Amino acid sequence: MDKKNIVAGITQGDINGIGYEIIMKALTDTAIAEQCVPVVYGSPKVAAYHRKVLNITSFNFNNIRSVAEAHPRKINLINCLGDDVRVELGKSTPEGGQAALAALENAVGDLTGGRIDVMVTAPIDKHNIQSEKFRFTGHTDYLRAKAGSNEALMLMISESMKIGFVTEHLPLRDVPGAITVSNIVSKLRILNRSLLQDFAIRGPRIGVLSLNPHAGDGGLLGSEEKDVIIPAITKANEEGILAFGPFSSDGLFGSGAFSRFDAILAMYHDQGMGAFKALAFDTGVNFTAGLPVIRTSPVHGTAFDITGRNEASGTSMRQAIYTAIDIFRNREMYQELSRNPLQPQKIEIHPEHVDELPPEPDNDDHGL
Repeated sequence: MDKKNIVAGITQGDINGIGYEIIMKALTDTAIAEQCVPVVYGSPKVAAYHRKVLNITSFNFNNIRSVAEAHPRKINLINCLGDDVRVELGKSTPEGGQAALAALENAVGDLTGGRIDVMVTAPIDKHNIQSEKFRFTGHTDYLRAKAGSNEALMLMISESMKIGFVTEHLPLRDVPGAITVSNIVSKLRILNRSLLQDFAIRGPRIGVLSLNPHAGDGGLLGSEEKDVIIPAITKANEEGILAFGPFSSDGLFGSGAFSRFDAILAMYHDQGMGAFKALAFDTGVNFTAGLPVIRTSPVHGTAFDITGRNEASGTSMRQAIYTAIDIFRNREMYQELSRNPLQPQKIEIHPEHVDELPPEPDNDDHGL
């Protein structure tokens, strides 16, 4: 195989969920094979079972033993499981978690070893995958540990918005203690760098959300904005990061003012995820920013409740593959420009980039 092709590793996810359905539906887009070499990490036996249940007759995998055998014009599949694997559609089982982890470990090994260029992960069950080898709340924490770095940020991406998070899969009662100046500044640095190198946005502008309702309402509803978030934004500004806020989430999203920023930084999971999924549930992409490797995924979960019914959409998985390819190319361009800083730099300006700051959203909800 010619290594000049971008090699995209795709993990099967939980074998009892919709992983294979969305993979096959996404890869029916023949344009993907023109952009990359797809390599699925999974099981020919499990793939055949899902094909039969879903009655997908026009889709075939090219079974290979390693990435080196991948055919550039076929959908390749590396077997990561034994022949005795058991599929129980729609059920969360220990075997389903073990199968998901086996595929993930093989793909991460090839990703960190440089044998694949990007990795796209199908959904896992965060409960049944737990084991001695996997004590994490999700892919982001796992990849952070594998990379030996805390420099990682969960970044949700769609055509209309990008949202990063200061805290991710953390109980709400623990969130206030994790909202510190250092944590916010660290996430702003990662987000700013990602917008520059991964999305080719020059001079990115980041809107920062508040923690409390109405951005604290002058301290009446909490002091975190005054004591923590504003000092963090000031420090980031001193480093040249164009961060603004804090804004209340209802005002920023309700008014549509979020569109005037290149990205939003939310304080906690549901604060940003609710707005994001309301606008981009089927088309959004989850990207692990800040790592030396590239990983994306669909924004939805295993969807055990519709597994085997041929009702799952492959759109988010398809977008995740294309996004990973775009990020790979943007990073190559950024690295080339960084090596030759005196050459004329042609960087595409983000289409939603504006020259003026957005107005402060109106947070008045008439006392409700």
